[in-house]
Amino acid sequence: MGKKKKYGIRTFINDVHLWLGLVSGIILFLVCLSGTILTFEKEIEGWFKEKLTVEATGPKKSLSSLVNDPNIRAKGTITGMTIPTAENSPYQFSIKEDPKQRRGTTYEVNPYTAEVLAPKETGMDKFMFSMFRMHRWLMMDIKWGRPIVGIATIIFLILAISGIVLWFPKKVKWKTVKSGFKIKTNANWKRINHDLHNTLGFYSCILILIMGITGLCWSFEGYRDGLSAIMGTRVFGNRGGQEVDLDSFDNGRTINLEEAIAIANRELNYEGTLTVSLPNEKNPVYGFRKLADDSWSTVAQDRLNVHQSGQVISKDIYADKPLNVKIASAIKPIHTGTIYGGFSKWLYFLACLIGTSLPVTGTIIYINKLKKKRKRRRSLATA
Repeated sequence: MGKKKKYGIRTFINDVHLWLGLVSGIILFLVCLSGTILTFEKEIEGWFKEKLTVEATGPKKSLSSLVNDPNIRAKGTITGMTIPTAENSPYQFSIKEDPKQRRGTTYEVNPYTAEVLAPKETGMDKFMFSMFRMHRWLMMDIKWGRPIVGIATIIFLILAISGIVLWFPKKVKWKTVKSGFKIKTNANWKRINHDLHNTLGFYSCILILIMGITGLCWSFEGYRDGLSAIMGTRVFGNRGGQEVDLDSFDNGRTINLEEAIAIANRELNYEGTLTVSLPNEKNPVYGFRKLADDSWSTVAQDRLNVHQSGQVISKDIYADKPLNVKIASAIKPIHTGTIYGGFSKWLYFLACLIGTSLPVTGTIIYINKLKKKRKRRRSLATA
């Protein structure tokens, strides 16, 4: 009889990796699959929607004339707009069709003709919303779905870390390590399946860890508070602003929209997409966000608040923020992969796709090992 193998730390890690993977496999598959689809949510939805054609047919209409256009005003209360720099891009107007709406509906507006394109919900919109519910709550009640997804995410983090440990061979030598960097395509299907799990899991582990660490911010409030304490700044809801006495800025003068935008472009003097929040009875402030056309990231937006009297209340330049505030403000785009635009989206798409495959390939590996053990027992029994 052969010597009985010792139950060491590596065997323990392997068992943890195996059983946690089997227990959470279906949930992780669904969360990763929905995450993979949601990576290009806006692009996919755009394929199924009517697009507003914009041609430069002369000078653009003034924003004041667009805001006061009867066809646009008939849609509801205009709360803000986004003004791109491209000549052939439509403006986007945020319109509250009902006072109870929180953010309103986004309408596309032709800046040359005032033509309005109302958004129409498509079957793809409904499908994407179901994927969102799947990703966040497994299409369950939020009370139950959110913590279940959160626990599955913690398990995924443990699987990623233990997987990295198991990726390294017992004897770390270049000859044995380099085989883990490639998939042996000329081998039998069992070896190919093993390599798909082992190698692709290794390549995607960093992004999986990033997605897991940031994703827990939506699952557990305590985790979010703890991360905020560690980072020294608030995760979600931190705009870097301070409460000010708005009455002190009231000088009896009221500027129009064009004047407010002129102030914003003077203070934020570069080419970029400008988003405007209009003042109202409760808040007499023009809020501006501007993203430079040559910006390295989708989150590198500068902010400006201008009182309707024309005085600048606050100016928040992204480049001047401390690193911890920059990271905290980027948690969502870091999680979704939008932080570096199309480049990071493709990386996240591939990582999510691999994450979706890992429970499948891992289960197949386990089944193959069970079959191998059964054959060995039968051969010993008949010997």
